[in-house]
Amino acid sequence: MRYWNDHGMNGWAIGLMTVSMVLVLGLIIVVGLALVRRLDRTPQQHPGALPTHTAPPDPEQLLAERYAKGEIDTDEYRHRLETLRQEQRPGSGSERT
Repeated sequence: MRYWNDHGMNGWAIGLMTVSMVLVLGLIIVVGLALVRRLDRTPQQHPGALPTHTAPPDPEQLLAERYAKGEIDTDEYRHRLETLRQEQRPGSGSERT
């Protein structure tokens, strides 16, 4: 009995089978490498994003930034700054009798 070249396997079929096997193996390698790189990556931060380990700025810093940007004028800055400082003093606040 002869088993080679039976079942309609000609040169084209063997060539297509070889090409498809190379493509499947290449796909498996690419997916494996992408998965390894994805799992090995350290978390990246986007530019302009606040780092997660820092505390948010205090109210006086935010007020100073708004004043520096020109969002509020000098009188409003001074009024709000004085209000913030009065609220931060011990024994002051909304406890009026």
